[in-house]
Amino acid sequence: MEANNRISRISAHLHPSNPQMAPMLKAAECRAKGGAPGFKVAILGAAGGIGQPLSMLMKMNPLVSVLHLYDVVNAPGVTADISHMDTGAVVRGFLGQGQLESALEGMDLVIIPAGVPRKPGMTRDDLFNINAGIVRTLCQGIVKSCPNAVVNLISNPVNSTVPIAAEVFKNAGIYDPKKLLGVTMLDVVRANTFVAEVLGLDPREVSVPVVGGHAGVTILPLLSQVKPPCSFTPEETEYLTKRIQDGGTEVVQAKAGAGSATLSMAYAAVKFADACLRGLRGDAGIVECAFVASQVTDLPFFASKVRLGRGGAEEVYQLGPLNEYERVGLEKAKKELAVSIQKGVSFIKK
Repeated sequence: MEANNRISRISAHLHPSNPQMAPMLKAAECRAKGGAPGFKVAILGAAGGIGQPLSMLMKMNPLVSVLHLYDVVNAPGVTADISHMDTGAVVRGFLGQGQLESALEGMDLVIIPAGVPRKPGMTRDDLFNINAGIVRTLCQGIVKSCPNAVVNLISNPVNSTVPIAAEVFKNAGIYDPKKLLGVTMLDVVRANTFVAEVLGLDPREVSVPVVGGHAGVTILPLLSQVKPPCSFTPEETEYLTKRIQDGGTEVVQAKAGAGSATLSMAYAAVKFADACLRGLRGDAGIVECAFVASQVTDLPFFASKVRLGRGGAEEVYQLGPLNEYERVGLEKAKKELAVSIQKGVSFIKK
């Protein structure tokens, strides 16, 4: 009897008596339940070279329950593609500035890779005029829709875009310096990899603090503080420091006009975002390097180790003992950083 009933029900679906009255279930009307409770994350610039792999990797993160993908082009396609992945996060797409505030509504973490990439011969400062305006607009959306969110800013030049974001938030009266973090994790990832190559170790066993900023000589790897403890010849120190500083240029040149460091940047961004989410969850001892409001030097912003927690960057650590090579490098970094920071501040105040 039960078998007959099932056959009847199936037959009714396949051959409804009134086809015009048969309900049609559309993808847009599905209500995904999502996985375990987690955090709401928005990616602004999700359809770009960094944004696409970043979106995919965040969809795989078990701490993410809702993932909003925003861009001014191609967001629906990226959203459709990533939404088919069988992981817990519910994915929603948002296209164009008219949907920016909806994309940001109630987010816990906002990751911003939006902007144009570097091309051969381009410095990070060449990117400034385009990306500065993009970052300002996106931060104005954060002000309206999720003023308490932690913001991970990737858009280059980070040394200038973080001060731009800070000024936007200050003008709106919502600025919390602990919640605005410039992502310099790619410098750390590169440093770990390049140092591991020289030492003959697994990069996962190596930890290199990288301080200063996120461009050229402002990137200062503290090779005297590498874990596990080790020592380098002056030639090795010079080689490693230069390669870490020029890592972005190395990729731009290798891609020969086809882009910049997108895949490794997405990996580093997700590594840092995961650390932020674990901090928001309340995990103890989460320490990473980031470009933040700082009193470590006489500059208003500086990258150094920070302890991540429920409030964002809850503690900013001092640099620790530096050797002579690093002290000289620090002064060079500060000189260039001061100009880049002021450039960002002036962009909003002009």
